[in-house]
Formats: sequence, structure tokens, C-alpha cells
Amino acid sequence: MPKSNPPAKPPEDGRLSLIASAVQLEAAAEDEPDKLRRFTMSAYTGGAMQLAGWRFPVVVDLAGIEVGRQSRPILLDHTRDVDFVMGQTDQVVVANGQLTVTGQIMGDSPKARQVIALNDKGFAWQASIGARADQVEFVAEGKTGEANGREFRGPVNIARKSTLGEISFVVLGADDNTTAQIAATANQPAKEKKMEFEQWIEAQGFVSDDLSETQEASLQKMFEASQQTSVQTASTTAVADLRAELAAETSRVGAIRKICSGKHDEIEAKAIGEGWDATRAELEVLRASRPTSPGVISGNGQAPSAKVLEAAVCLAGRIEGAEKAFDEPTLEAAHSRFRGRIGLQELLLEAAWANGYTGRTFRSDMRGVLEAAFSTFSLPGILSNTANKFLLQGFTTVESTWRSIAATRSVSDFKQVTSYRLTGGFDYQEVGPDGELKHAQVGEESFTNQAKTYGRMFSLTRTDLINDDLGALTAVPTRLGRGAALKLNDVFWRAFLDNAAFFKTANKNYATGADTAMGIDGLTKAEQLFLDQVDPDGNPVAVMPEVLLVPNALHALAGQLMNATEIREDGNSGAKKYPTNNPHAGKFRVQRSSYLSNSLYTGNSTKAWYLLADPASLPVIEVAFLNGQERPTVESADADFNVLGIQMRGYHDFGVAKQDYRGGVKLKGEA
Repeated sequence: MPKSNPPAKPPEDGRLSLIASAVQLEAAAEDEPDKLRRFTMSAYTGGAMQLAGWRFPVVVDLAGIEVGRQSRPILLDHTRDVDFVMGQTDQVVVANGQLTVTGQIMGDSPKARQVIALNDKGFAWQASIGARADQVEFVAEGKTGEANGREFRGPVNIARKSTLGEISFVVLGADDNTTAQIAATANQPAKEKKMEFEQWIEAQGFVSDDLSETQEASLQKMFEASQQTSVQTASTTAVADLRAELAAETSRVGAIRKICSGKHDEIEAKAIGEGWDATRAELEVLRASRPTSPGVISGNGQAPSAKVLEAAVCLAGRIEGAEKAFDEPTLEAAHSRFRGRIGLQELLLEAAWANGYTGRTFRSDMRGVLEAAFSTFSLPGILSNTANKFLLQGFTTVESTWRSIAATRSVSDFKQVTSYRLTGGFDYQEVGPDGELKHAQVGEESFTNQAKTYGRMFSLTRTDLINDDLGALTAVPTRLGRGAALKLNDVFWRAFLDNAAFFKTANKNYATGADTAMGIDGLTKAEQLFLDQVDPDGNPVAVMPEVLLVPNALHALAGQLMNATEIREDGNSGAKKYPTNNPHAGKFRVQRSSYLSNSLYTGNSTKAWYLLADPASLPVIEVAFLNGQERPTVESADADFNVLGIQMRGYHDFGVAKQDYRGGVKLKGEA
């Protein structure tokens, strides 16, 4: 059963108004005018209904409906007043995924006579079945649930247990396809009888032209039986099917009651109401019979907590910083209980024992261990927390130069966001004798960005579990963390290096020529190019360059230029003379990236380099993170029922976009 709760609260009384698919009211026989009229209703065909008071469609699982006595009241419009009583049922049948009722019209009030009169004139009455929803399962969007031999896709409510109440004639139900018909009288012409049979077929949901001769003959017998005083509601075949179904149901219920043996009433009621087989019921009884305390406890008489297990996994995996991630009592308990050698099977068993599992070994009942481990104890949290620590360890081992040159922002969703940089005449003006301050004229430049989701799935397989491979729990998340960082770098540097339309002569932030090579002259040219930048009004941007971004090939030279206080000539005759002091020493922070010269990226170069502003002041590029979460996330859960293992997923939500071209300059480094 899905663990999520329904997003909309059902009606407080759990009322279900089920719309019948067909209603038939038998005509009075001419030779017996005082004989009670009969009716037949195909009350519910097992589908989903949109009911008042329920946000999402409702399906009534007929396997769990409690019919009670066969005699149910028949009302008009669900009104519990004697004048609105129409009669009562004498047969309620649940078979082949449908609910069928038959009975007699007994009411003699003006209301009852009006219903009969309108029916005789051809008015198509509909029916509404009153029921109480005793147990409802909500199937969330994207999930599916089964009932009445069908599969229903969420969001949908499935009433696994319900109690049948009264049945009412109604003028208009939620289902426009419902009909009501008058049965033929004994002396009607054959042509009229044929027409009514065809109408009766349609009312049962069949298409006359699609029926075989055998099928039509069987339906003809059912139709004729419905016109007789005895009003048979099913053919011989249907009765046989019903008997077989009832026999199977009786056997199932008897087996469940024997297993529960009067000691597990709640499990018994749930098993019968939700259609469990005996095997599932026995498993639930075994779980309920397990002791609440774990089968294995630590030296201090207490079962290890989720935090202790988490610490034990981190210590066994030798995760960096594990000693600082937990307090001393937790670390001491982990050392004392496991001594840095906890295995994957031991971790799962500890969680299962904490939930009352009594088995002693993992291999003897792997499915049982997994089900117990994931039932109530926080194993998913342990796995997710430890996996996130290993993921972070892998994430931080990858180059992160992007952090030094990019601004970051938090976004609340995946929609495109627009930011504005205000430019214009904000310089102060002299205030005249009247004391009036002039309004600044604001121009707006906008920049957009948009977060997207990137992620991967991975699983701890049955092989990992049997091999007791804790490394699968530690190494795989580490590789996922590295993969997340590599993807972020890939998206970032592709956006940054594809910059021919961003760094260009027209923007006055790009220079070429021999004098743009990395050196004293090149740095001087780059600094001047940067400082000469102006805003749209022609005023100096007045932001200082701070970051010197270079490819690997220029990193050593850039470091020398920033660290050396003197630059001397090489001593060759006729060599160009340089001042002994270095005018750029210590001016800029050197940052390098292997992506700048990688041939897989458009715009790569071993000679081009950049001089950039502090991204907090004037960024050339920005990274947007969903809800400010800059690191990827790992989540874990028990695998699907047909997979014996544990599933995990890692995902990262971010977006990258270039911003203000005035925040940096690019030098080609060659002619």
C-alpha cells in the first residue's frame, strides 16, 4: 500500500455515492394489477467515479465491500423519510467485478407513485448507492493500484473496505451514461419486445452488433428471466462463477482466520478487507509476533542507534572528516560495537533487529531482512546520510575553479529567472536654492538563468548483498559525487568558453596581437582594457580587476609574474631593458582550469587568458542552484518488489548563464 497520505481529506462520514450503470423497473402485469412491481439495478461496474466531497476519483474495491443483509432500503434521493421510501432489495450480488441488486417497489406515497408514473412514461431514472468508506488507500500520481480486476493510475482513492447502505432513485447522477427502463409486459408485440431487449443490452454496456449468436442467446435468456416474477439476476453460468468465487473467498477467509487464530484482530480484518492471500497474512502475523527489542544488543545493553550505525559505516569506509562529523559518545559507541569493521549485511541486520526481526543470519531470509530493515527504523536515512558524505568526498576532489569566477544565486523553481543590473545617471547633482532633488534616470540591463536537474540512479544489487560488499555503499556514492562535480564543470565551462559573442572587440573586452601574450606588457594591456570599460551612459564602470584566469600552460608564468617583485633582463647583448621592479606583483589572484585548453570545448586555447572582476561585484557568469543547494543529494529506498536489492539516486539542480560582459577581458595571447 502506498505510504503517502491523500492530499485531500475525504468527507468526514466517508460517504460514497455510487452511480449505478442501469436501473430497471418492471411494468405491472395486466392480469395481476395489484402485484408489486420489481426493479433490477446494475449498481456498480467497478470503475473510477468523481464523487462530491472527494478531490480525486474514487474506486470501491468490491472485494472489501460489506453487504450485510440482503434486504436493503430503496429510497428517493437518499432522503430518509417515509414518504421517500420506494421499497427494498431482496438480492444483492457481488460477482465478476460488479454489484447487482434486485427487489420490489413497495412505496405508495405520492413521491413513490410519481417515480413509477415517470418511469412508465419513459423517464430514464438513475440510481445512487449509499456506502460508507471504512478504509481508503490513496494512490499518488505516477503510481498504480489494482481493484476489481483493473489497474487504476493515480491520483485516485481506492476504498479497500466499505459498508453498503441504502440505494436511491435519483434524477441525475454523476454518470450521464446511466439509464432506467421499463420491462416489457406479457402481451406486448414481438417487435416491441425485440426493441426492449436491444435497449436492455445497451443498458448492460454491450453493443448488439458486436455479440456472437451464442452470446446474444445467453443474454436473451437473462433478459427474459429478468421479466419473470422470480427475476433471476444472472445466467446459470454467472451463478456457477459466483459460487466458485464465493467458495474461493470462503477458503481464503478461513485460512486467514486460522492463521490469526483470534490473536491478531486488526491483521485479520485488514487481510480480509484488502484481499490478502494466506501467505501475506502469515508474514504480517510473524512480524507482529516478533519482540519489540532487537535480537542483538551492544555491550552497554542498548541497541545501536541510527546515528551510531551511520558513524560505523563512515569509519569503516574511512571517510575524510568522519571523526569531526559525530560527537564523542557516538564515535565511542561505534568503535566499541563494530571496531571499524561493520559489513553491509551486518548493517541491514542491525536495522532489521531494531524493527523486531528475529532471524539470526542474512542469507537465510534476505527478503525478510530487507523488508524488516526498511519498515520503520531509519535505514533509508542512514544509507542516505552516509552516501551523501561519500558523495561529498567525491564531489570535492574535482576541480572547482568555477567558484572563483562565478556568482551564485538561489532559485525556488525551474522557471527561467531574470535579474536586472541598474545603470544610468546616478551621479549626484548640485541641489538648487529650492532644495529639489532631481530623479536619476535608470536604464535596465537584464540577464537570465534557469536551473535544470541532472542525476543518476544506482543500486546495491543482490550480488553486493551476498558478497557483503560495504565498498558498494562507499565507493559508488563517491564516484557519483565525482560524476556530479564533473557534470557541473562540463555545463559551466561549455557556457563560459563559448564566448565569441561575449568577449569581442565591439564590447571593448577582447584584444589580439603579439603584445597580448602573457607577460608584463600583456598584463598592462589587459588591465588598461579592463579599466577603460564604461557603462551604457559612458561613465567608467569603476570596478577593479582581481582574478587572473589562465590555462595550465600559462599557470607557472602567471604565478611568477604575481609573486616576483623584480624582473631582470636575460643578459644577452642588445636585450630589451626592463625596470627591476614588477608593477603587477601581487595585484591579481591566479586561477587556472584544465577546461580552458581542452580540445572538447568550443573556444579552447593554450594561450588565451582572462582578467576578471570579483564575481561578487561584477560577474561575467552565474550559477543558479535550486533552493541554494550547491551540493548534489543522494536518496535511498528499498528496491522494487521484483528486485532484491537497494536503490539509490543522486541528483543536482543547477543552471549556468553568462552575465555582464563588462566584468572581464580576454586576451588571445597571440596575433
